[in-house]
Amino acid sequence: MNSNLEVGNIGEDLACKYLISHKFKILFRNFKEKFDEIDIISKSSDRTLVFVEVKTLRGFQDGSLGLIPEDQLTFQKFHKISRACALFAAKHSNLINPKKGWRIDLIAINLGEDRTNFQIRHYENVL
Repeated sequence: MNSNLEVGNIGEDLACKYLISHKFKILFRNFKEKFDEIDIISKSSDRTLVFVEVKTLRGFQDGSLGLIPEDQLTFQKFHKISRACALFAAKHSNLINPKKGWRIDLIAINLGEDRTNFQIRHYENVL
C-alpha cells in the first residue's frame, strides 16, 4: 500500500462490505457536500438514514503503539462531518423516515500489511 488514499479506499470498501453484511443498503459513497465529504450514506435495516465516517490505520493491529483509528476522528473533523450530514438531511428529507431520523456512525478499521487481516469496530450514533 503506497498512500493514505489507498488505505482509505480499502477501508471504505471493507466498511461497505461490513455494512451490507449487516443488512445496510449503501446509498452513496464519498458524497461531497459543499466543502465537506461524507464517506458513506446508507440505510440501516430499520430504515434509519445512517451517515458513516470510516477511519482506517494500517499496520497497527492491536493498538499496542497507542494508535487506534478512532483517534483520527477529531473534534474539528466531527464538526465538519456533522455539518455536511445536516445539509444532506435538509436537502434529502425524502430519504429520512420521520420515526427513525438519522444518525452518524463511525467504523474504525485496523488493517494488516497484507490487506486480508483486519479488525472492524462499529460505533453507532457517535453524535
